[in-house]
Amino acid sequence: MIEYLLLLLGESIMIFGTLGILRFPDVYTRLHAATKCDTGGAMSILIALAIASEASLLIKLKFLVLAFLIALINPMVSHAIARGAYKYGIKPKVVVDMYAWDNP
Repeated sequence: MIEYLLLLLGESIMIFGTLGILRFPDVYTRLHAATKCDTGGAMSILIALAIASEASLLIKLKFLVLAFLIALINPMVSHAIARGAYKYGIKPKVVVDMYAWDNP
C-alpha cells in the first residue's frame, strides 16, 4: 500500500515540476522547479520500486543507491548550471538580486 502512495506522490511531484518549468519566467526559477521536483519525484518512485519489486536484495539496494545519488548529485549540478548561467550574463527576472551583492 505504501508503495502505491509513494508512486502517486512521485508522479504528482513530477507533474508539478513540469508545470513549473512551463510557467516560471526565467532560467533560474525553471531550474529550481526542475531540480526540486526531479529530486523528490525520482526518489519517491525509486523508493517505491525498491519496496514493491520482487527482485533480489541486490536490485533493491541498487534502487536505494540510485535514490541516494540523485539526492546528492542533482542539487549540485543544478547549482553549477545556475552559477554558469549567471557568470555567462543571464540575469534573473527578479526585483532583488542578492547574488550580485556578494559578487560585485
